[in-house]
Amino acid sequence: MISLKKNNRGFTIVELLIVIVVIGILAALVIVTYNGIQQKARDTERKTDIKALQGHMEAYWADNAKYPTLTQANDASAGGFRQTNFKGLDPAAFADPKNSASQQLCATATSSCYGYAVTPAGCDNGAGGDCTNYTLTADLESGGTFSVQSNN
Repeated sequence: MISLKKNNRGFTIVELLIVIVVIGILAALVIVTYNGIQQKARDTERKTDIKALQGHMEAYWADNAKYPTLTQANDASAGGFRQTNFKGLDPAAFADPKNSASQQLCATATSSCYGYAVTPAGCDNGAGGDCTNYTLTADLESGGTFSVQSNN
């Protein structure tokens, strides 16, 4: 005897579409969450870098009663200012996490460079007078800025 009952195997197109949509929604949630975590991690690294730089600036002040100029702070040459005065400071601390190739400070903070401003204006630790204060600044991806100033 022949059976007239049809044997259906597999999924219908509607079932497959529902599964694909659910997987897409879950993937979107994971990507958004992951990006937020990465952003927070980079902001934390920026704050850590600024505090490390502040510690070395204050140590330089303790030894010299002045703060380095922007030019001095950016001197990474062999036997240069950084190597002589910022011993133990990782050169990566000068680089924003989104621009790790440039390990230089800028006069004002940008999205890819930490800002370092000294006062009084025009100080050069020579004929133009000593630099007696500074402000280190980083632009945060989550919005706003993070700044530290000299302790004196």
